Amino acid sequence: MKRNRLRIAGFSTGALALLSLTGCLSPVTIERAGVEYDRAVTSVITEQLLLNIARARHHHPIHFTVVSNVAATFDFRTSAGVTPRLAAGDGPEILPIFGSTVAENPTVSIVPVEGEEFTKRILTPLDESKFHFLLRQGVDLSMLLRLMARGFRSEGPEGEVVFANSPSSPSEYQEFRRRVLHLSALHQARKLYIEPMVFEKTWELPLNSAEAFQALEKGYHIAHNEKDRAYILRKQVTGRIVITNYDPDILSSEVRYHLHVEASKWPSNQILVDIRPGYPGGEYPFHGGFRLRSFNSILSFLAKGIAEEPEHHVEKDPRTGPSKFNPPKTLEIVEGDSQPADAAFIARYNRRVYAVRGQSQGDEAASGWNLEAFRMLYHLFQMTVTDVSKVLVPSITIAK
Repeated sequence: MKRNRLRIAGFSTGALALLSLTGCLSPVTIERAGVEYDRAVTSVITEQLLLNIARARHHHPIHFTVVSNVAATFDFRTSAGVTPRLAAGDGPEILPIFGSTVAENPTVSIVPVEGEEFTKRILTPLDESKFHFLLRQGVDLSMLLRLMARGFRSEGPEGEVVFANSPSSPSEYQEFRRRVLHLSALHQARKLYIEPMVFEKTWELPLNSAEAFQALEKGYHIAHNEKDRAYILRKQVTGRIVITNYDPDILSSEVRYHLHVEASKWPSNQILVDIRPGYPGGEYPFHGGFRLRSFNSILSFLAKGIAEEPEHHVEKDPRTGPSKFNPPKTLEIVEGDSQPADAAFIARYNRRVYAVRGQSQGDEAASGWNLEAFRMLYHLFQMTVTDVSKVLVPSITIAK
């Protein structure tokens, strides 16, 4: 009897241990699954980016899909039982049986980026707010402008002059690169200001005007002008982003307002630049604006750079200070029959391999630039994300 009680106690202890183990296993399994799903989604996006560059390389239509939802259920089960001992001996007459199973049932919803969603995310030019946000994260200015800007436009004696960021127009491309290098050198030396223009707006209203009291409720400052029997309304306004080689605060509010008005004449995908003589970098003065591309145009620019319109080295202007980086290509994508040994990201299209190289034994600075440029491309795509739950096109649901 005592031996039987010991057997039952041992069986109970084993069952409790199994249940305890299952309880510990559940959060660990969920944590690992979450990390793996995150890794898988990131891998899908990076491969899609390279795949669409390869499509554009062959002048084929591009297409994106977005993982809108990942729902996974986990079923943890344990079982315990006994079975009679098959062979005779001194051991126990019955043997315990323990078991546990973990079942995962993921459902992934994939939404094609089409229609109005495609227009907003892929075809609409990127605005200055995205440029300014990325710059505040510490991104190299020349990398950002070479990736995002279609060109630089300015007013000359004979009208508008455009310097395209396209190797197909060599003289324009070289001047664009020189201006970008000049701004980058000033930015690295902390002599460049890239901020929204802030100014004070004022106007007068009659003393008996009801609008004066409404303005007071909206945050305007009101002063009383006895001479003209009027109210003077003032309010600080944050305007468009302007790139300057001087602190805009040294200018009067009226001059800052006029710069804002000039910038406001352009759409939100253009950034005003005002490099003046008498300030750092003023030996090479210019005034105009960068016109930002759409995401589709960025992909097309990178695709043409593979073979059709390859970028080339451009020497900085003699008036430009030292700059850390000036690689020939904004983002070097290798096209070949096989995967390079140092490939960080790859995609296959038309029986060809397209790769972004990682750290190699060659120029480490160039390799770092290349990976950072691809990371910026990834961030730009993510910054175009809208609410995919409102997309009306059919989604694709994959259940394991």
